[in-house]
Amino acid sequence: MSSRRIFARPAGFAAIAPYVWMLLFFLVPFGFVLKISLSQTAIARPPYEPVFDLMAGWEALKAAFAALSIDNFKLLASDDIYVFAYVRSLTVAVTATALLLAIGYPIANGMARLPKRWQAVAMVLVIVPFWTSFLIRIYAWINILQHDGLLNQILLALHLVSQPVVWLSTDSAMYVGIVYSYLPFMILPLYATLAKMEPVLEEAASDLGAPPWQVFWLVTFPLSLPGVGAGVLLCFIPIVGEFVIPDLLAGSNSLMIGQTLWLEFFTNKDWPVASAAAIVLLVVLLVPLLLYERLQKRQLEQGR
Repeated sequence: MSSRRIFARPAGFAAIAPYVWMLLFFLVPFGFVLKISLSQTAIARPPYEPVFDLMAGWEALKAAFAALSIDNFKLLASDDIYVFAYVRSLTVAVTATALLLAIGYPIANGMARLPKRWQAVAMVLVIVPFWTSFLIRIYAWINILQHDGLLNQILLALHLVSQPVVWLSTDSAMYVGIVYSYLPFMILPLYATLAKMEPVLEEAASDLGAPPWQVFWLVTFPLSLPGVGAGVLLCFIPIVGEFVIPDLLAGSNSLMIGQTLWLEFFTNKDWPVASAAAIVLLVVLLVPLLLYERLQKRQLEQGR
């Protein structure tokens, strides 16, 4: 047997493995959630009907399929609570992602311009927050932002305020927690792209008379767009469905879709409506992924 055939089989299995993984851990669970979203709420265990019983025969399965409906999706479109939750989640995600890009880009750009030996140190400093539990870090922000917390003590000591400021249970506290938690996810892909950029391109633009701001907008930023897209997606997608940070740091007057899902699943026990909300959220999040894929194809075509 030739060496090509010896290595061909393992390579073929390795190519199939991602598809098997997606089938088992994404498509199959997605099928269960989709089925529940087409069901009706019931006081039973599980709390929805119909329940497929493969042992009941084909006629029972046909009756169960016939009982499925899209009423839960109609409810999501007609109820202002769910519509507002989606709109608020998207608004928060867009705003927080813009803040993350505005803060993360200068940091990543500065890291890429450091000497090689200091770039590794900067990378470690960015990753250090991951060494502590996410929940502990959010609770630390609660202690910092509370009425007699560290932030108010510093502001009072510097005579910047005359009385403690209300930070906790506000949108400002939520944005602080989101930006702090997701900043490494923005910095790392930006740094990976900027570190590979050839400095001679910027030097050539400067030699041709371009001022620094023009060098950035015409050379640096366009070449870093793949990193910008990756960082934006890594932050935007999980922020839309974020639950912990808004629940602990923001007020309870306006809920995001992650909090709404929690309430429907665990408080109202309305699994079909919660599943329908999750399906709609997944469809909404497919839009930026498809846009990013299209932009990537355009850049590849232009590169050719």
